[in-house]
Amino acid sequence: LWKPHCMTVRAVCRREIDDDLESGYSWRVILLRNYQKSKVKHEWLSGRYSNICSPISLPEKTMYPMDADTWGEILEAELER
Repeated sequence: LWKPHCMTVRAVCRREIDDDLESGYSWRVILLRNYQKSKVKHEWLSGRYSNICSPISLPEKTMYPMDADTWGEILEAELER
């Protein structure tokens, strides 16, 4: 039941899903740990927030606790634009 949903999230959060699998988390827990993060990360990676003029312009749910590697991915994507 949970694995197909995790594989969808893995398209955006490959490293995070793989790390959780290595740590022995269940598919359900992996999905709960990464679902919201994948949505926010996808928005950042797709360039939705590339030309924001002020913090007021950001939608409410644009932030999510992310590690340095994830922010590195986002910054690399911004530099390539």
